[in-house]
Amino acid sequence: MLDVQLGELAGGVPEGVEEALDLVTGFDGALAHGFARIGEEPAAALAALADALAAGPLGERIGEAVEKVSAGSIGDEHLVALAGGRAALLGAVHDALLGRLDAALGRTRASWEAGAEAPEVADNLLAGCRVWLRELAIVGWRGVDHDVVSSSDQAIEALLGVPRLRGLAVLLDGLAAELRASCPVATMDRLPARRWADLWTRALLLSQSGPWNGAAEQVSGRLLILGADVHEHATVVRVQVHGILESAGGGPARLVRTSVAAAKVDTIVGPAVWGLMGGHPVLLGALAEHRSLDIADMPLLPGGDLVWHDDRARAGAEADPFATARVQLGTAQAAPAPPLDRHPVRIAEPVLIEGYKVDGESLDLGGNALALDLDRLPACTPLTPELVAASSTCLGLMRWDGGRWLLQPLAVQATVKKKPVAVHTGDWAMGPTDPKVVKAAAKNGDAVAVLRERAGRLLRK
Repeated sequence: MLDVQLGELAGGVPEGVEEALDLVTGFDGALAHGFARIGEEPAAALAALADALAAGPLGERIGEAVEKVSAGSIGDEHLVALAGGRAALLGAVHDALLGRLDAALGRTRASWEAGAEAPEVADNLLAGCRVWLRELAIVGWRGVDHDVVSSSDQAIEALLGVPRLRGLAVLLDGLAAELRASCPVATMDRLPARRWADLWTRALLLSQSGPWNGAAEQVSGRLLILGADVHEHATVVRVQVHGILESAGGGPARLVRTSVAAAKVDTIVGPAVWGLMGGHPVLLGALAEHRSLDIADMPLLPGGDLVWHDDRARAGAEADPFATARVQLGTAQAAPAPPLDRHPVRIAEPVLIEGYKVDGESLDLGGNALALDLDRLPACTPLTPELVAASSTCLGLMRWDGGRWLLQPLAVQATVKKKPVAVHTGDWAMGPTDPKVVKAAAKNGDAVAVLRERAGRLLRK
Protein backbone atom coordinates (compact mmCIF):
# COMPACT_ATOMS: atom_id res chain seq x y z
CA MET A 1 0.00 0.00 0.00
CA LEU A 2 2.87 2.36 0.84
CA ASP A 3 4.36 2.11 -2.65
CA VAL A 4 1.01 3.08 -4.20
CA GLN A 5 0.66 6.06 -1.84
CA LEU A 6 4.17 7.27 -2.63
CA GLY A 7 3.53 6.76 -6.33
CA GLU A 8 0.43 8.93 -6.09
CA LEU A 9 2.43 11.49 -4.12
CA ALA A 10 4.93 11.73 -6.97
CA GLY A 11 2.15 12.59 -9.40
CA GLY A 12 1.71 16.23 -8.38
CA VAL A 13 2.23 19.00 -5.83
CA PRO A 14 -0.17 20.65 -3.37
CA GLU A 15 -2.24 23.60 -4.54
CA GLY A 16 -0.46 26.93 -4.27
CA VAL A 17 3.09 25.53 -4.22
CA GLU A 18 3.97 26.59 -7.77
CA GLU A 19 2.54 30.08 -7.23
CA ALA A 20 4.54 30.52 -4.01
CA LEU A 21 7.74 29.39 -5.72
CA ASP A 22 7.10 31.82 -8.58
CA LEU A 23 7.00 34.65 -6.02
CA VAL A 24 10.30 33.46 -4.56
CA THR A 25 11.82 33.34 -8.04
CA GLY A 26 10.72 36.91 -8.64
CA PHE A 27 12.30 38.09 -5.40
CA ASP A 28 15.53 36.21 -6.22
CA GLY A 29 15.66 37.99 -9.57
CA ALA A 30 15.30 41.35 -7.84
CA LEU A 31 18.07 40.46 -5.40
CA ALA A 32 20.33 39.44 -8.28
CA HIS A 33 19.64 42.81 -9.93
CA GLY A 34 20.39 44.68 -6.70
CA PHE A 35 18.27 47.14 -4.75
CA ALA A 36 20.38 50.21 -5.53
CA ARG A 37 18.31 51.07 -8.59
CA ILE A 38 15.07 49.14 -8.71
CA GLY A 39 13.76 48.72 -12.23
CA GLU A 40 10.21 48.06 -13.33
CA GLU A 41 10.43 44.26 -13.29
CA PRO A 42 12.17 43.92 -9.87
CA ALA A 43 9.74 46.46 -8.39
CA ALA A 44 6.80 44.40 -9.66
CA ALA A 45 8.31 41.23 -8.14
CA LEU A 46 8.69 42.90 -4.73
CA ALA A 47 5.14 44.29 -4.93
CA ALA A 48 3.81 40.81 -5.72
CA LEU A 49 5.61 39.45 -2.66
CA ALA A 50 4.02 42.14 -0.48
CA ASP A 51 0.55 41.51 -1.92
CA ALA A 52 0.79 37.76 -1.32
CA LEU A 53 1.72 38.24 2.36
CA ALA A 54 -0.46 41.29 3.05
CA ALA A 55 -2.99 39.36 5.14
CA GLY A 56 -0.36 37.60 7.26
CA PRO A 57 1.43 38.71 10.42
CA LEU A 58 4.33 40.09 8.39
CA GLY A 59 2.12 41.91 5.92
CA GLU A 60 2.44 45.45 7.27
CA ARG A 61 6.22 45.26 7.75
CA ILE A 62 6.82 43.74 4.33
CA GLY A 63 4.59 46.32 2.64
CA GLU A 64 6.56 49.12 4.30
CA ALA A 65 9.87 47.45 3.39
CA VAL A 66 8.92 47.14 -0.29
CA GLU A 67 7.84 50.78 -0.35
CA LYS A 68 11.09 51.97 1.24
CA VAL A 69 13.40 49.78 -0.87
CA SER A 70 11.61 50.79 -4.08
CA ALA A 71 12.17 54.43 -3.10
CA GLY A 72 15.90 53.83 -2.55
CA SER A 73 15.86 53.78 1.28
CA ILE A 74 17.48 50.48 2.26
CA GLY A 75 17.74 49.85 6.01
CA ASP A 76 18.54 46.68 7.93
CA GLU A 77 14.96 46.45 9.20
CA HIS A 78 13.63 46.55 5.63
CA LEU A 79 15.95 43.82 4.40
CA VAL A 80 15.14 41.62 7.40
CA ALA A 81 11.42 41.99 6.68
CA LEU A 82 11.96 40.98 3.04
CA ALA A 83 14.11 38.02 4.08
CA GLY A 84 11.43 37.00 6.56
CA GLY A 85 8.76 37.17 3.86
CA ARG A 86 10.81 35.03 1.51
CA ALA A 87 11.48 32.50 4.29
CA ALA A 88 7.77 32.44 5.16
CA LEU A 89 6.83 31.54 1.58
CA LEU A 90 9.37 28.72 1.41
CA GLY A 91 8.28 27.60 4.88
CA ALA A 92 4.68 27.36 3.69
CA VAL A 93 5.80 25.29 0.69
CA HIS A 94 7.85 23.06 3.00
CA ASP A 95 4.90 22.52 5.34
CA ALA A 96 2.50 21.71 2.50
CA LEU A 97 4.89 19.17 0.96
CA LEU A 98 5.88 17.59 4.27
CA GLY A 99 2.25 17.40 5.41
CA ARG A 100 1.32 15.56 2.23
CA LEU A 101 4.28 13.18 2.65
CA ASP A 102 3.39 12.49 6.30
CA ALA A 103 -0.19 11.71 5.24
CA ALA A 104 1.05 9.26 2.59
CA LEU A 105 3.35 7.57 5.11
CA GLY A 106 0.88 7.69 8.00
CA ARG A 107 3.64 9.37 9.99
CA THR A 108 2.98 11.43 13.12
CA ARG A 109 5.10 14.53 13.74
CA ALA A 110 5.69 16.46 16.93
CA SER A 111 4.82 20.17 16.95
CA TRP A 112 7.44 22.89 17.27
CA GLU A 113 7.61 24.68 20.59
CA ALA A 114 9.42 28.00 20.84
CA GLY A 115 12.44 27.82 23.13
CA ALA A 116 13.60 30.21 25.78
CA GLU A 117 15.29 33.48 24.94
CA ALA A 118 18.73 33.00 23.40
CA PRO A 119 21.84 34.12 25.33
CA GLU A 120 22.82 37.68 24.58
CA VAL A 121 25.53 38.24 21.99
CA ALA A 122 27.43 41.46 21.39
CA ASP A 123 25.28 43.16 18.77
CA ASN A 124 28.32 44.75 17.12
CA LEU A 125 29.35 41.30 15.87
CA LEU A 126 25.96 40.67 14.30
CA ALA A 127 25.85 44.25 13.00
CA GLY A 128 29.13 43.70 11.15
CA CYS A 129 27.58 40.68 9.47
CA ARG A 130 24.49 42.66 8.50
CA VAL A 131 26.62 45.43 6.95
CA TRP A 132 28.09 43.01 4.44
CA LEU A 133 24.75 41.36 3.69
CA ARG A 134 23.22 44.81 3.10
CA GLU A 135 26.04 45.62 0.68
CA LEU A 136 25.30 42.44 -1.25
CA ALA A 137 21.62 43.36 -1.48
CA ILE A 138 22.43 46.86 -2.69
CA VAL A 139 24.87 45.90 -5.45
CA GLY A 140 23.14 42.61 -6.37
CA TRP A 141 24.95 39.45 -7.42
CA ARG A 142 25.93 40.96 -10.76
CA GLY A 143 27.71 43.77 -8.93
CA VAL A 144 29.86 41.53 -6.74
CA ASP A 145 33.62 41.78 -7.27
CA HIS A 146 36.67 40.85 -5.21
CA ASP A 147 36.49 44.05 -3.17
CA VAL A 148 32.92 43.34 -2.14
CA VAL A 149 33.78 39.78 -1.15
CA SER A 150 36.89 40.82 0.79
CA SER A 151 34.86 43.26 2.87
CA SER A 152 33.35 40.23 4.66
CA ASP A 153 36.67 38.98 6.06
CA GLN A 154 36.72 41.04 9.25
CA ALA A 155 33.13 40.22 10.19
CA ILE A 156 33.65 36.49 9.59
CA GLU A 157 36.85 36.45 11.65
CA ALA A 158 35.07 38.15 14.54
CA LEU A 159 32.16 35.70 14.43
CA LEU A 160 34.52 32.70 14.45
CA GLY A 161 35.80 33.85 17.84
CA VAL A 162 32.39 33.24 19.46
CA PRO A 163 31.46 29.52 19.68
CA ARG A 164 27.72 30.20 19.54
CA LEU A 165 28.14 32.19 16.30
CA ARG A 166 30.42 29.79 14.44
CA GLY A 167 27.52 28.32 12.48
CA LEU A 168 26.71 31.78 11.11
CA ALA A 169 30.42 32.37 10.48
CA VAL A 170 30.76 29.16 8.47
CA LEU A 171 27.62 30.03 6.49
CA LEU A 172 28.99 33.48 5.61
CA ASP A 173 32.41 32.04 4.83
CA GLY A 174 30.85 29.53 2.45
CA LEU A 175 28.84 32.22 0.66
CA ALA A 176 31.93 34.43 0.42
CA ALA A 177 33.97 31.52 -0.97
CA GLU A 178 31.38 30.82 -3.68
CA LEU A 179 31.20 34.48 -4.64
CA ARG A 180 34.99 34.79 -4.68
CA ALA A 181 35.31 31.76 -6.95
CA SER A 182 32.71 33.29 -9.29
CA CYS A 183 34.23 36.80 -9.52
CA PRO A 184 33.63 38.82 -11.47
CA VAL A 185 30.04 37.63 -11.20
CA ALA A 186 28.95 40.00 -13.97
CA THR A 187 30.64 37.72 -16.52
CA MET A 188 28.74 34.56 -15.49
CA ASP A 189 26.32 33.18 -18.05
CA ARG A 190 23.99 31.77 -15.41
CA LEU A 191 23.64 32.67 -11.75
CA PRO A 192 22.78 30.20 -8.95
CA ALA A 193 20.25 32.83 -7.87
CA ARG A 194 18.07 30.52 -5.75
CA ARG A 195 21.02 29.05 -3.85
CA TRP A 196 22.71 32.38 -3.15
CA ALA A 197 19.40 33.93 -2.11
CA ASP A 198 18.84 30.98 0.25
CA LEU A 199 22.23 31.57 1.88
CA TRP A 200 21.70 35.33 2.06
CA THR A 201 18.26 34.92 3.63
CA ARG A 202 19.39 32.40 6.24
CA ALA A 203 22.44 34.48 7.17
CA LEU A 204 20.42 37.68 7.50
CA LEU A 205 17.85 36.03 9.77
CA LEU A 206 20.55 34.34 11.87
CA SER A 207 22.18 37.74 12.31
CA GLN A 208 19.16 38.70 14.44
CA SER A 209 19.17 37.63 18.08
CA GLY A 210 16.66 34.87 18.74
CA PRO A 211 16.13 31.29 20.03
CA TRP A 212 16.41 29.75 16.57
CA ASN A 213 17.19 26.16 17.57
CA GLY A 214 15.58 25.78 21.00
CA ALA A 215 17.11 24.14 24.05
CA ALA A 216 18.53 20.62 23.94
CA GLU A 217 17.30 17.79 26.14
CA GLN A 218 19.51 15.01 27.47
CA VAL A 219 18.41 11.60 26.20
CA SER A 220 19.44 8.02 26.89
CA GLY A 221 18.34 4.78 25.28
CA ARG A 222 18.94 2.59 22.24
CA LEU A 223 19.69 4.07 18.82
CA LEU A 224 18.77 1.83 15.88
CA ILE A 225 20.53 2.94 12.69
CA LEU A 226 18.61 3.15 9.41
CA GLY A 227 21.33 4.51 7.13
CA ALA A 228 23.99 7.10 6.45
CA ASP A 229 23.86 10.06 4.08
CA VAL A 230 27.36 11.21 3.07
CA HIS A 231 27.85 14.84 2.00
CA GLU A 232 31.26 15.30 0.39
CA HIS A 233 32.82 18.53 -0.87
CA ALA A 234 36.35 19.54 -1.78
CA THR A 235 37.16 20.82 1.71
CA VAL A 236 34.76 18.99 4.04
CA VAL A 237 32.94 15.69 4.43
CA ARG A 238 29.92 15.10 6.65
CA VAL A 239 28.20 11.84 7.52
CA GLN A 240 24.60 12.25 8.62
CA VAL A 241 23.19 9.13 10.24
CA HIS A 242 19.42 8.56 10.34
CA GLY A 243 18.00 6.32 13.02
CA ILE A 244 15.25 5.51 15.50
CA LEU A 245 15.71 6.33 19.18
CA GLU A 246 14.07 4.15 21.82
CA SER A 247 14.20 6.32 24.93
CA ALA A 248 15.25 4.67 28.18
CA GLY A 249 12.38 6.40 29.98
CA GLY A 250 9.75 4.95 27.67
CA GLY A 251 7.48 6.83 25.31
CA PRO A 252 7.16 6.54 21.54
CA ALA A 253 10.18 5.75 19.40
CA ARG A 254 11.49 8.87 17.65
CA LEU A 255 13.14 9.52 14.30
CA VAL A 256 16.46 11.26 14.89
CA ARG A 257 19.61 12.26 13.00
CA THR A 258 23.19 12.76 14.05
CA SER A 259 26.16 14.11 12.13
CA VAL A 260 29.94 14.00 12.27
CA ALA A 261 32.18 15.99 9.95
CA ALA A 262 35.83 16.55 9.12
CA ALA A 263 37.89 18.98 7.08
CA LYS A 264 39.62 17.56 4.01
CA VAL A 265 41.53 18.45 0.88
CA ASP A 266 40.34 17.71 -2.63
CA THR A 267 42.92 14.92 -3.09
CA ILE A 268 41.20 12.77 -0.46
CA VAL A 269 38.34 11.06 -2.30
CA GLY A 270 36.50 7.76 -2.39
CA PRO A 271 36.71 5.33 0.55
CA ALA A 272 39.70 7.26 1.94
CA VAL A 273 37.36 9.93 3.37
CA TRP A 274 36.25 7.54 6.10
CA GLY A 275 39.78 7.74 7.50
CA LEU A 276 39.12 11.35 8.41
CA MET A 277 36.43 10.25 10.88
CA GLY A 278 38.78 8.35 13.17
CA GLY A 279 37.60 10.33 16.19
CA HIS A 280 34.23 8.55 16.12
CA PRO A 281 35.05 4.82 16.22
CA VAL A 282 31.88 3.78 18.06
CA LEU A 283 29.56 5.39 15.52
CA LEU A 284 31.56 4.19 12.52
CA GLY A 285 31.80 0.67 13.94
CA ALA A 286 28.02 0.53 14.36
CA LEU A 287 27.56 1.65 10.74
CA ALA A 288 29.98 -0.92 9.36
CA GLU A 289 28.82 -3.82 11.55
CA HIS A 290 25.07 -2.99 11.54
CA ARG A 291 24.81 -2.69 15.30
CA SER A 292 22.56 -0.74 17.59
CA LEU A 293 24.04 1.87 19.92
CA ASP A 294 23.36 2.42 23.60
CA ILE A 295 23.62 6.14 24.32
CA ALA A 296 23.65 7.99 27.63
CA ASP A 297 22.98 11.69 28.27
CA MET A 298 23.29 12.68 24.62
CA PRO A 299 22.00 16.19 23.77
CA LEU A 300 18.97 16.09 21.45
CA LEU A 301 17.89 19.32 19.75
CA PRO A 302 14.15 19.96 19.24
CA GLY A 303 14.57 19.46 15.48
CA GLY A 304 15.58 15.81 15.99
CA ASP A 305 19.38 16.21 15.78
CA LEU A 306 21.53 14.34 18.27
CA VAL A 307 24.70 16.25 19.12
CA TRP A 308 27.08 13.32 18.82
CA HIS A 309 29.54 12.44 21.60
CA ASP A 310 31.33 9.18 20.85
CA ASP A 311 32.31 8.74 24.50
CA ARG A 312 28.62 8.65 25.49
CA ALA A 313 27.82 5.69 23.25
CA ARG A 314 28.70 2.02 23.18
CA ALA A 315 28.04 -0.67 20.62
CA GLY A 316 25.04 -2.91 21.19
CA ALA A 317 23.69 -6.03 19.53
CA GLU A 318 23.47 -6.57 15.79
CA ALA A 319 20.49 -4.74 14.29
CA ASP A 320 19.58 -5.12 10.62
CA PRO A 321 18.46 -1.70 9.31
CA PHE A 322 15.88 -3.34 7.02
CA ALA A 323 14.35 -5.23 9.95
CA THR A 324 14.32 -2.02 12.00
CA ALA A 325 12.54 -0.18 9.20
CA ARG A 326 9.93 -2.91 8.72
CA VAL A 327 9.08 -3.07 12.41
CA GLN A 328 9.44 0.50 13.65
CA LEU A 329 9.60 3.04 10.83
CA GLY A 330 5.83 3.11 10.39
CA THR A 331 5.16 4.12 14.01
CA ALA A 332 8.18 6.23 14.94
CA GLN A 333 7.39 9.87 15.68
CA ALA A 334 9.09 12.45 13.47
CA ALA A 335 10.62 15.64 14.82
CA PRO A 336 9.35 19.10 13.86
CA ALA A 337 11.40 21.31 11.55
CA PRO A 338 13.10 24.28 13.25
CA PRO A 339 11.91 27.65 11.90
CA LEU A 340 14.89 28.33 9.63
CA ASP A 341 14.97 24.73 8.38
CA ARG A 342 11.48 24.98 6.87
CA HIS A 343 12.70 24.87 3.28
CA PRO A 344 11.71 22.30 0.62
CA VAL A 345 15.29 21.22 -0.13
CA ARG A 346 15.81 20.26 3.51
CA ILE A 347 13.14 17.56 3.40
CA ALA A 348 14.86 14.18 3.88
CA GLU A 349 12.45 11.60 5.31
CA PRO A 350 13.45 7.92 5.79
CA VAL A 351 11.20 5.43 3.97
CA LEU A 352 11.26 1.73 3.12
CA ILE A 353 9.91 0.68 -0.28
CA GLU A 354 9.58 -2.97 -1.37
CA GLY A 355 8.39 -4.95 -4.36
CA TYR A 356 9.04 -2.34 -7.03
CA LYS A 357 10.59 -2.52 -10.48
CA VAL A 358 13.39 -0.21 -11.61
CA ASP A 359 12.74 1.54 -14.89
CA GLY A 360 15.83 3.53 -15.88
CA GLU A 361 16.32 6.14 -13.14
CA SER A 362 12.94 5.73 -11.49
CA LEU A 363 10.90 3.17 -9.56
CA ASP A 364 7.70 1.78 -11.01
CA LEU A 365 5.19 1.89 -8.15
CA GLY A 366 1.95 0.40 -9.32
CA GLY A 367 1.95 2.35 -12.56
CA ASN A 368 3.29 5.56 -11.01
CA ALA A 369 6.95 6.57 -11.29
CA LEU A 370 9.12 7.82 -8.43
CA ALA A 371 12.42 9.33 -9.59
CA LEU A 372 15.67 8.05 -8.09
CA ASP A 373 18.23 10.59 -6.89
CA LEU A 374 21.31 8.67 -8.04
CA ASP A 375 23.48 11.80 -8.19
CA ARG A 376 23.61 11.74 -4.39
CA LEU A 377 25.19 8.28 -4.24
CA PRO A 378 28.61 8.94 -2.64
CA ALA A 379 31.82 7.58 -4.15
CA CYS A 380 33.04 6.38 -0.74
CA THR A 381 30.49 3.55 -0.43
CA PRO A 382 29.79 0.23 -2.17
CA LEU A 383 26.27 1.33 -3.17
CA THR A 384 26.22 1.92 -6.93
CA PRO A 385 23.57 2.74 -9.55
CA GLU A 386 23.95 -0.81 -10.89
CA LEU A 387 23.03 -2.30 -7.49
CA VAL A 388 20.05 0.04 -7.23
CA ALA A 389 18.92 -1.08 -10.69
CA ALA A 390 19.09 -4.73 -9.57
CA SER A 391 17.24 -4.12 -6.30
CA SER A 392 13.72 -4.92 -5.16
CA THR A 393 13.86 -3.29 -1.70
CA CYS A 394 15.20 0.18 -0.92
CA LEU A 395 15.74 2.03 2.34
CA GLY A 396 16.19 5.67 1.47
CA LEU A 397 15.32 9.32 1.93
CA MET A 398 12.36 11.02 0.30
CA ARG A 399 13.45 14.43 -0.99
CA TRP A 400 11.83 17.22 -2.97
CA ASP A 401 14.00 19.07 -5.45
CA GLY A 402 13.54 20.64 -8.85
CA GLY A 403 9.75 20.58 -8.51
CA ARG A 404 9.40 16.81 -7.94
CA TRP A 405 9.78 14.07 -5.38
CA LEU A 406 12.87 11.86 -5.49
CA LEU A 407 14.13 8.85 -3.56
CA GLN A 408 17.76 8.88 -2.45
CA PRO A 409 18.90 5.27 -1.75
CA LEU A 410 20.76 4.60 1.52
CA ALA A 411 20.61 0.80 1.29
CA VAL A 412 19.20 -1.83 -1.06
CA GLN A 413 18.45 -5.50 -1.14
CA ALA A 414 19.24 -6.86 -4.59
CA THR A 415 19.98 -10.02 -6.52
CA VAL A 416 23.52 -10.25 -7.93
CA LYS A 417 24.58 -13.36 -9.85
CA LYS A 418 21.42 -15.08 -8.59
CA LYS A 419 22.38 -14.41 -4.96
CA PRO A 420 20.61 -12.01 -2.58
CA VAL A 421 22.79 -9.20 -1.25
CA ALA A 422 22.23 -6.22 1.03
CA VAL A 423 24.39 -3.14 0.53
CA HIS A 424 24.47 0.00 2.72
CA THR A 425 26.21 3.35 2.31
CA GLY A 426 27.89 2.85 5.69
CA ASP A 427 29.36 -0.58 4.96
CA TRP A 428 32.86 0.86 4.42
CA ALA A 429 32.85 3.11 7.47
CA MET A 430 35.74 1.11 8.97
CA GLY A 431 37.44 0.65 5.61
CA PRO A 432 36.51 -0.97 2.27
CA THR A 433 35.68 -4.67 2.22
CA ASP A 434 35.72 -5.21 -1.56
CA PRO A 435 39.03 -6.99 -2.40
CA LYS A 436 39.44 -4.96 -5.60
CA VAL A 437 39.02 -1.67 -3.75
CA VAL A 438 41.36 -2.80 -0.97
CA LYS A 439 44.00 -3.76 -3.54
CA ALA A 440 43.69 -0.44 -5.34
CA ALA A 441 43.97 1.46 -2.06
CA ALA A 442 47.08 -0.48 -1.09
CA LYS A 443 48.66 0.29 -4.48
CA ASN A 444 47.92 4.01 -4.29
CA GLY A 445 48.80 4.37 -0.63
CA ASP A 446 46.86 5.87 2.28
CA ALA A 447 46.32 9.51 1.27
CA VAL A 448 45.16 10.50 4.76
CA ALA A 449 48.21 8.95 6.45
CA VAL A 450 50.58 10.54 3.93
CA LEU A 451 49.11 14.01 4.40
CA ARG A 452 49.15 13.68 8.19
CA GLU A 453 52.78 12.62 8.12
CA ARG A 454 53.71 15.58 5.93
CA ALA A 455 51.77 17.96 8.15
CA GLY A 456 53.55 16.57 11.21
CA ARG A 457 56.91 17.01 9.51
CA LEU A 458 56.13 20.65 8.73
CA LEU A 459 55.04 21.31 12.31
CA ARG A 460 58.24 19.74 13.67
CA LYS A 461 60.26 22.14 11.56
